[in-house]
Formats: sequence, C-alpha cells, structure tokens
Amino acid sequence: MEAKAIARHVRVTPRKARRMVDLIRGKRASEAITILKFAPQDASLPVRKVLESAIANARVKAEKAGEPFREQDLVIKETYVDEGVTLKRFRARAQGRAARINKRTSHITVIVSLKEGAR
Repeated sequence: MEAKAIARHVRVTPRKARRMVDLIRGKRASEAITILKFAPQDASLPVRKVLESAIANARVKAEKAGEPFREQDLVIKETYVDEGVTLKRFRARAQGRAARINKRTSHITVIVSLKEGAR
C-alpha cells in the first residue's frame, strides 16, 4: 500500500527544500518526523507537514481497505522537490532603475509505503 501527499506553491526555494528531503529519503516515517522536527532549517516545516499528510493519507487508505494500520511500518519510498512558479517582483531605485526580485516556490511530493515483509 502506498500513500502520496503533494504541497504545491510552497514559498521556499527548491534548493533549500531538497536539502531537507535528502535527509529523510529511505527512512522510517516516524524517524523522519523526528529529524525534521529538530532540524534548524526553515524548509523543514513544510516538508514535515507534507510527510504528516502522507501518513494520514495512508491511515485513511488502510481504514477503507479494512487493513490494520501501524505507523511504525511506514517507510518513505520516494520524495522529491520540483520547481514551482516564480513570483516576479521589483523594487524601484533611483534614476529610473528597478531591481528585479524573483521569489521562488516549490512543489514538494512525499510517497510512503509499507516496509517490505510488513502486513
């Protein structure tokens, strides 16, 4: 059984979010939540929320299928961060110049599945 969660248009740069995603890839879900909870980077909060949403989706899927659900058996199968839309801003400067500011966004995807041999 697999469960997936996606957060779109998250206001964090993809490069910073990928640092957090690389930390948790392949780990148990409960261990990954603990890692993200104590990570000092700001990008850890949206990644943790997506992971918790994927766990909740797995719980709902298991209840619909009538299977027992154990959070300890969930493993992060796949995680990735894609680049979202870029918000373009500008700040007026002297003598008619303008400084261009690009605000980057991310699409964060987390897929959790049951550990091999767990049923």
